[in-house]
Amino acid sequence: MINIETDQRPVLVMGHKNPDTDSICAAICYANLKNKVFGGNYIASRAGHLNEETQFVLSHFNVPVPVYIKDVRTQVRDMEIRRLDGTSSNMSLKNAWAKMRDAGVVTLCATEGDNLAGIVTTNDIVETYMDVIDPHILSKAHTSYRNIVETLDGELITGDIEQELESGKVVIAAASPEMMENVIEKGDVVILGNRYETQLCAIEMDAACIIVCEGAEVARTIKAQAIEHGTKIITTPHDTFVVARLINQSMPIEYIMKKDNLVTFHMDDFIEDIQEVMASMRHRYFPVLDKNDHYIGMISRRNFLGAQKKQLILVDHNEKNQAVHGADSAEILEIIDHHRLRTIETAGPVFFRNQPLGSTCTIIYLMYKEYGVELDKITAGLLLAAILSDTLMFRSPTCTAVDKNAGEELAGIAGIDYEEFAKEMFHAGSNLGSKTASEILHQDFKKFTVDEKSIGIGQINSMSKEELEEIKEKIMPELKEAAEKDDLDMLFFMLTNIIDESSQIVFAGAKALHTLNSAFGMNAEGDVVNLPGVVSRKKQLLPSIVEAIQQ
Repeated sequence: MINIETDQRPVLVMGHKNPDTDSICAAICYANLKNKVFGGNYIASRAGHLNEETQFVLSHFNVPVPVYIKDVRTQVRDMEIRRLDGTSSNMSLKNAWAKMRDAGVVTLCATEGDNLAGIVTTNDIVETYMDVIDPHILSKAHTSYRNIVETLDGELITGDIEQELESGKVVIAAASPEMMENVIEKGDVVILGNRYETQLCAIEMDAACIIVCEGAEVARTIKAQAIEHGTKIITTPHDTFVVARLINQSMPIEYIMKKDNLVTFHMDDFIEDIQEVMASMRHRYFPVLDKNDHYIGMISRRNFLGAQKKQLILVDHNEKNQAVHGADSAEILEIIDHHRLRTIETAGPVFFRNQPLGSTCTIIYLMYKEYGVELDKITAGLLLAAILSDTLMFRSPTCTAVDKNAGEELAGIAGIDYEEFAKEMFHAGSNLGSKTASEILHQDFKKFTVDEKSIGIGQINSMSKEELEEIKEKIMPELKEAAEKDDLDMLFFMLTNIIDESSQIVFAGAKALHTLNSAFGMNAEGDVVNLPGVVSRKKQLLPSIVEAIQQ
């Protein structure tokens, strides 16, 4: 799998759905050309699964299969993601507030390793600070002494800073020692001043911790008594009022953060699917996870404004219904094609190259020559395979002298006997014994719209009459059902014999036979029509059908 998460924004070079050899090889070779000439991150992609012929070609030249991308709508990965590191669940409220203030956010994500543990917002902290008056809150939250020391800018004189409060309340020793004896209980945290008697009283009452304010010195005898009773001593430069105000801010965010039913988004989520969810929530920032549910960062509603559309270069097609799903919401940069002009619309001007040649790869070969880029044997072999495939080894009426010259030059560069190679390639493409009828019908299949009628045309090429007969027997019972499933008015399937340079057409649809008879001036009957000399979907069958429908 090719990694498209790089520092440079990727440009996807992609052929049509149900890709054929010309489509796949064009994507690979044009992405290679763009990377060599312009640099960048041009990635060969595919919008569908490979047929047997194309698999044979890539395997023969030991070329990786292009990355499969079924939808190019804008995703979370195309938005500006705030890459704010995850926070420990033990972080104090004070430090969490400072981190949010410094980062200019109102939400923090707590993580355990790479996994999301919870989220806390400024609103959560404010509500805790303003509404909670429970003096036992620090022990209920299992607040660590490290958090208390850091929050109070203090120093631990005795005890283990890694321990946590497990019981008790917070007490301010404002009265006399005699009065405090009735207030202080075992395990309490006592805020006090420099009065020796009060400090000793708190220790003898088995307080868990005494906090000595205003930087007062702690006597050695007090330290000794604290160690004997297991009481921790913290000194702080702040006065009693400030300590009382700050101490609740030492509790860990884990106590107040939301842990269950978190609203999160994944990198591959489509932004049109998440907008409504975001709009229904009160908080502004949302965690983003990768495919393994590891925390990545956060997004907010305003990040929608800066979302960048996917960038595409289309090869071997220019019709909307043949393009990858979501192409109309992507930014199309270029189109390289050899078909009729149809329905792709672009938001702005694009580089468009369309030539009446037998193969898109012939155009791309010409561009290699124009840019002065030397071809290696593998690239030459891929371009040759695509030209042989689309021109039926130079027998198709779509084949021009330019295609044939290109093919012969590429065969020389690749060191290939193109006739032998073509036989192997076409045999691999027609060897469909393990495929279902539906898979065969859709292997090389394109949809067209003519005068509001939806038409589908598939094609199989073979150098064996027997293979074509086997394929015909397999697919004919499924034609009507396939047309209905694909919502087609008419379906035509070409069984093309490369040696005889002819095709048998099987079909489905109420007016399919009538359309064929009108298109080719025949009075054929039955469920199979023989068309001698007709081998090209693009230049022979489709134009004749279009003309017949329009008339």
